[in-house]
Parts: sequence; structure tokens; C-alpha cells
Amino acid sequence: MKNFEITSSPIDLDTFRNCLVDRSCGGYAQFEGWVRDHNEGQPVLRLEYEIYEPLALKEGERILAEARERFGVTRAAAVHRGGLMEITEAAVVVGVASPHRQEAFEACRYVIDQLKVRLPIWKKEHYADGRAEWVNCQRCAEHGHPPHPREAPL
Repeated sequence: MKNFEITSSPIDLDTFRNCLVDRSCGGYAQFEGWVRDHNEGQPVLRLEYEIYEPLALKEGERILAEARERFGVTRAAAVHRGGLMEITEAAVVVGVASPHRQEAFEACRYVIDQLKVRLPIWKKEHYADGRAEWVNCQRCAEHGHPPHPREAPL
């Protein structure tokens, strides 16, 4: 497994975790981001992610390297889903192993926070009333990510 991956398949959480096991580590922290059934008061049936993979892969690896250096953790990895996902499926998972728990917690939080703002990923919500729309991510816009290509002004 690479440190950062993008997949259109469901994430195998056991395999992911097992790739991070290290005998020198006493702490492991994992974050799973799930598809939930609502957003801003609207019932959501499913989500769809589009990812610009070349940049996302490069930036994802950079974020993980930063976490290892900044927090002194032994291992760090993440997987982000692309495509259509149903309620309760894992859309993203981050795992960090380190000698001690504090560094694992801090590095895990750093990685997910940075992935959310630095990766070129667009989210489309499919609502119970039949509508679907690309969600405008204000934090993404603040970090220089453009709107979804189909939503950009001509």
C-alpha cells in the first residue's frame, strides 16, 4: 500500500489498519469519515466525489510526510474514495502509528484537516427530493481550489 491512495472501491478498514502495525509503536489513531444522511437540514441519500488524481496523490503524500516530520510519528497513511457512495460508507480514512498516543492523535487530526482543505476534491450531494448539487466548499475556495468544473462561470 502506498501512503496515500485514491480508490473507487469500498475501503477495507482491516487491511488498512494492518498495513500500519509496527512493533515499535504503542499508539495508533484512526479517523473514518462516513457518508451521513443529512447536510444543512436536507436529507441526503448518497454522495459523489470527483477527484483530480494527479494533484491529489502528490499533495496527499506531501501532507503525510509533513505529519511524520512535524509529530515524529512512525507511520501515517490515508485513503480517499472517489465516485458514488451510500450512507454510512467510509469516504476517507486516516491512520497514524507512533510510539506514544499523543503524537498519533495530533498527527491524525492534522492529516484529516489538511486533506479537507488542500486536496482537489469536489463533493456532490444527492438529496431525498431528487435534486443533486455540487457542494460549495468555502474553506477549499479560501485555499485556492476552484469550484467544480461544471459549476464554474464561463
